[in-house]
Amino acid sequence: MDEGAKGCEVVVTGKLRGGRAKAMKFREGYMIKTGHSNRIYVKEAVRHVLMRQGVLGVKVRIMLPQDPEGRQGPKEPLADIVTVHTPKD
Repeated sequence: MDEGAKGCEVVVTGKLRGGRAKAMKFREGYMIKTGHSNRIYVKEAVRHVLMRQGVLGVKVRIMLPQDPEGRQGPKEPLADIVTVHTPKD
């Protein structure tokens, strides 16, 4: 978030403590879950960690900011941004 991301989500699943598997979600900021904007703005990574008790899964999703030059994020503006123009005479 300090580097300019609009939002992030971390999901850890598996046997965290005890004998039963659980899922823990950590979220911060703004995150789009569905649609065309999700494919453009959200980057996702999944890793599996082999532990003595079993396998832990870690999923990280980062929503990039809109960048008109296309260096740090997509050029396209978000679909839910509305611009109101002044009326013509």
